Amino acid sequence: MDIAIDVQNLIPSDSFIPIIPTQLTWLDYKGAMRVRWGIGRDSYRIAPGLYKVGNANSVSDIFVSANYKLSFDVLRKNLDGLNAWILVIDTKGINVWCAAGKGTFGTDNIIQSIKKTSLEFIVKHRNIIIPQLGAVGVAAHKVKEASGFRVIYGPVKASDIKAFINAGYKASTAMREVQFPIWERTKLIPVDLMHARNKLLIVLLILFVLSGLDKSGFLFIKMFETCFFPLINIVSAYIAGIVITPLLLPWLPFREFTLKGVVSGIAVTVGLNFLFDVPMSERFALAFINLSIASFMSMNFTGSSTYTSFSGVKKEMKWALPCQIIFASMGILIFVGAKLGLFSLETLYLS
Repeated sequence: MDIAIDVQNLIPSDSFIPIIPTQLTWLDYKGAMRVRWGIGRDSYRIAPGLYKVGNANSVSDIFVSANYKLSFDVLRKNLDGLNAWILVIDTKGINVWCAAGKGTFGTDNIIQSIKKTSLEFIVKHRNIIIPQLGAVGVAAHKVKEASGFRVIYGPVKASDIKAFINAGYKASTAMREVQFPIWERTKLIPVDLMHARNKLLIVLLILFVLSGLDKSGFLFIKMFETCFFPLINIVSAYIAGIVITPLLLPWLPFREFTLKGVVSGIAVTVGLNFLFDVPMSERFALAFINLSIASFMSMNFTGSSTYTSFSGVKKEMKWALPCQIIFASMGILIFVGAKLGLFSLETLYLS
């Protein structure tokens, strides 16, 4: 249970600073698991302000964090055994890295938070430690000019904080490097799976209905008899973009995520064509649709990756989105045309 204390008259007596534990509870882990699956992600936040860790006093370090609870929990867990302050910035419930890119974890917010919490009356020193991943949004000289506090950029990972402090508040080269191992990529997969589930259901519904098309019009029974191959293709392409591409990210060819997704899409498409015996027209149609879906979902992962920049993503989208639309449209036209008997790739091949 959280309690509050008066900080030895260093601030007005009616102001209280919550003491927060460094040991996470099962409720914290439960909340983290739910957020990983996209449940309540937009509301998983804590109140901005100043928090106390251990027996923090006027000479204790100040660590700046976002008000996204997952980021806050990672920080406080790694401050176990230390006496420190945590200054939480209102980032609208967005993590430090993303908030820095969007401007909510930035110079103005930090200055406002310093003034609002009266930090100058709480500590004797004039230093704040900001996560390395938040550096892109912070102009250290402006923070110094407006608040009097000097910005110190901490390590990329909160787990390196103690080593960072012991090294005299200096980060080694390893502490500055952003790693994106397979475990970190795996943790991001569930939220992406859930995020686009409604779009997936819409596409599945469309292909399910189109499966009932016939030369004579629409046959309800045919919709059920022939829908399995189209639906398994769509689901496989979805998984290729959201699961296979992130897992194999460093080993897939090409720099662009769109093309990485194309490789994953080709792999699942070829595999399914070996497993099922269906008309050639349907194979080609679904191949076009698969590549469109797999590449599009892979491109979405750029927002979760350390491999790309915002400008790079914008540049990629300019040519990738039109191509994906064209491929999807071609696939649907071929699928519908073949179902209605307007043409047959088998006939063209045999002729």
